[in-house]
Amino acid sequence: MIRKELFELLFEAASIQRWNDHIRPEHFTELDKQAHKMVYAYVLAKIEEADRGAKINWAGLIEGGLFEFLHRIVLTDIKPPVYYRLMAEKGDQLNRWVLDRLKDKISDLKRDFPSLMEHYYFTQDQNLLEKRILRAAHYLATNWEFKIIYRLNEGLYGLEDTRSAIANQIEEHYDLAGVQKLALGKKTSNFLDLVGQLRFQQRWAQSPRVPKTSVMGHMLIVAMMSYLCSLEVDACHKRIYNNYFAALFHDLPEVLTRDIVSPVKRSVAGLDEIIKDIEHRQLEERIFPLLPASWHQELKYFTENEFMGKIVSNGEIKTVSSDEINNKYNEDIYSPLDGEIIKACDQLAAYIETFLSISHGIKSYHLEEGNRQLYGLYSNKIIAGINFGQLFSYFKI
Repeated sequence: MIRKELFELLFEAASIQRWNDHIRPEHFTELDKQAHKMVYAYVLAKIEEADRGAKINWAGLIEGGLFEFLHRIVLTDIKPPVYYRLMAEKGDQLNRWVLDRLKDKISDLKRDFPSLMEHYYFTQDQNLLEKRILRAAHYLATNWEFKIIYRLNEGLYGLEDTRSAIANQIEEHYDLAGVQKLALGKKTSNFLDLVGQLRFQQRWAQSPRVPKTSVMGHMLIVAMMSYLCSLEVDACHKRIYNNYFAALFHDLPEVLTRDIVSPVKRSVAGLDEIIKDIEHRQLEERIFPLLPASWHQELKYFTENEFMGKIVSNGEIKTVSSDEINNKYNEDIYSPLDGEIIKACDQLAAYIETFLSISHGIKSYHLEEGNRQLYGLYSNKIIAGINFGQLFSYFKI
């Protein structure tokens, strides 16, 4: 079973401020950077598949993203030049220290998760392409931030050195087709720029809250939770892939509609369906044209009825429960997607957001009511054998 301490660790990234020795937007957090990085990684990997015929180990890419995320949280706010020098000179010792710090939090996860993480940290040639994609995604997401930072800090000592260092690292990854394509600054680059705006959309905007989280950061939290839950149900590779990326993109329409809170959606009969229709039309008209046509069907599979379980059978999408997926369809050929698990993880993330703020002494009617209602929904719920009641009970006020 997933431990409370691991969930808490994921949220620590929301409090780690980036570029905190520069003039910067208020909320440039490590959580948002890591979320944007994984969207970049998806795009780079898809381009590598399409343009080069590369065989991507998607499970390795997802795991690598999570391992690197946890590594960065444990080492917290070390300035990048210092971090990379430390890793170059004392990398094995630092990796061992990180593993020691994490072992109690990850010891109960399936697939021998600690051994997978250790192998990732200490085996340089394992998943080499996936590591290069993640590395490139890291620098591209950093560069996206830096372009904003640069305008605010022009003339600051050392800024040009930082610009050169980032540009040099991106050039090191120019063998990747996606890096070359994004350098053109055309439509796929515009998609990543548009997605980046989700960093600035605050969750629970009607309520003061600590730590503040963005829609972008929330999407990654839900994706990581969905991945961990997929491990719990011994999900096949395609199910892990679908659950992770459907969760990562589940709030994608909000870049166009902004976050419409649940009480508003429920306030008028039929309003939720109208909002969904508007979101899907906006996706078709404004987001899908920025991406290759061959990706559209997959993104529709991820974003349409995103909280419904589904499989593909004989070329048709069928709605099924997560229990049915466990019993009948947990095979790659069915392309299973656990909408029920993603929804539960989405609401668990929201529940933890209320818990953390209230625990810090920052509370409001909206947070307390949200906390109460969400616990009531899940206090006794089991989905696909996962005891969400127990997961929610970790954070009961």
